Parts: sequence; C-alpha cells; structure tokens
Amino acid sequence: MASMTTFGYFLSSEEHDPKALVRQAKLAEQAGFEALWISDHFHPWLDEQGQSSFVWSVIGAISEATSLPVTTAVTCPIIRIHPAIIAQAAATAQILLDGRFRLGVGTGEALNEHILGDPWPPAEERQRMLEEALELIRKLWSGELVTHRGEFYDVDTARIYSLPDTPPPVYISGFGPKAVELAGRAGDGYISTSPDRDLVEQFHKAGGTGKPTAAGIKVCWAHDEGSARETVHRLWPTSAIPGEANQLLPLPRHFEQLAQLVTVEEATENVPCGPSVDDHLRSIRQYVEAGFDEVYISQIGPDQEGFFSFYSVEILPRLNA
Repeated sequence: MASMTTFGYFLSSEEHDPKALVRQAKLAEQAGFEALWISDHFHPWLDEQGQSSFVWSVIGAISEATSLPVTTAVTCPIIRIHPAIIAQAAATAQILLDGRFRLGVGTGEALNEHILGDPWPPAEERQRMLEEALELIRKLWSGELVTHRGEFYDVDTARIYSLPDTPPPVYISGFGPKAVELAGRAGDGYISTSPDRDLVEQFHKAGGTGKPTAAGIKVCWAHDEGSARETVHRLWPTSAIPGEANQLLPLPRHFEQLAQLVTVEEATENVPCGPSVDDHLRSIRQYVEAGFDEVYISQIGPDQEGFFSFYSVEILPRLNA
C-alpha cells in the first residue's frame, strides 16, 4: 500500500542564495518531491550559513519554475512586517502559484524581528499578536475595505485588490501547549520540526481534527558519514541549542558564541548523516509514525545534486511503497 504521507523538500533561505533556491526547487520536483517548504528570515542563524533572501521574491520565481505547492516555514507576521503587508504578499503568492500556496506562520525569533528597533515581547504576548494578525489578514482576504483598531495593529481603510479565488490556508507553527492550542483553534493546519506524537494529538484535540499536520527534518547526505557530520556541525550546530535562546538572541554572533559549546555528537544526534539508506528512512519514518501528513526534508550543505539523486533512487521510492 502506498504511503498517505506527502514528502516535500525544505528550502533553506539561510544557507543558499535566491537563485540556488529556485534551482533546488526544480531539482526537488524532478527528483519526485511533491511539495516545498521555504524558510523566511532576515538574518541567518550563523554567518557561516551566509544567506537570507527576501522570501516573497523567491516564491514568485519558484511559481514560474515548478508546479509544486509552496509553504512558508515560517513567516512571522507580527513585528518586522505588518500583517496587512503579509496579507497582500500571501494573496499575490496564491495567485502566482494557482492556488498552491500555504501561509505558514509563527511567533518568530528576535534574530529577525528586532531589526527595526521594536521591543521583543514575551511569548504569551507574541501569541496574542499572532492571533490578532491572523484575524486582520483574513479580514483583508475578504476583499472588503478594512479599518481595524486593535490591541496591537491599526489599519486604516485598506483593501487588497489582487485576490486569489480561494485564500491560502494558514498553517500555524507550535512547540509548546499554548502555541499548539492556538494552531488547533485558529489554524487551517499545524507545523512542527519535532517527531512528537503528543503535539499532533494536542493539535487534534484543540480543534485540529481533519486539518493537515506538517513537519520539517534536516539530513545530510554525503559519500561518507564523517564529512557529513562535519558539515552539520559547521552549518547547523544551532539545532542542538536547547531552551529559549533560539527565540531570544538577536544576532548570528550570539548563536556562534553558544554554538562553540555544541559538540559534533550533539549537533548530529538527530540528523541522519552519510550514505546509509536505513539511517535516512528511520529518521523520516519517525515523523510518519508520529502522525504527520506532510514531511519536508532539508539537505544540509552544498551537495544538493548528490542528495536529490540519492533520494530519487534510494529513499522516495521506499517511503512511497
């Protein structure tokens, strides 16, 4: 019996320049991936990653390059960009993608959101901001003239003229109980990066029954395991930094300082590294078994062509069998 799970590719805006992201989107479709995630950052996590393009421009280019659905994973519509502008950007993306766009949203990180000098609110306040932002975005997608005076946002007689036939679904990212509850109540889908069945069940209980759940996983295919581990440790040691630091630190150099404490073993503990088919399958199947409907795989490092070749021949056929 074929898998009911959709397997997509996760484009890393922090690691690759915008033209490379469009090229990878094409390679992903050719390799048999069925959908795309794309990260939305102003800064990379580390200078070593080295990129951070404007996601809406890249989505426009991808819409001409592939026929795959695209989800932002994730956009923060609460501080750095006003929700009214996100509403317009997402409506345009949905038109360009012929209805295949999903707006993935979350409460963001200080790394990206501090840049205009706004204070960085505590998590609970950011969740209230996100809820108001979504209410405003959906009002604007109605095509009506909107005036809004809210707790966090004001909009004065705004109307979006370029509207798709159907507004994009909104997937909400959540890692703690309150965020997952918000996703179940206010979202059209749920986004996570952890193969945690409990979170999926919490989402369903909070009103998410029948709504799609999506998760992202990082891997590092290479001809040998050792070089893959080094690549992961060089580019993504931040994945092993625990707690709230990921939300609170404002600059890549702060993450570099913390990353010095992360060993190769810690950085690669949950990342399949190297050419072992079984290692890659085992890691991805954890997400399928946790109940995710969509799983997006990101190849760490520059060898994208080798990864797509390996996955098209060795991994995707087995996952889909």
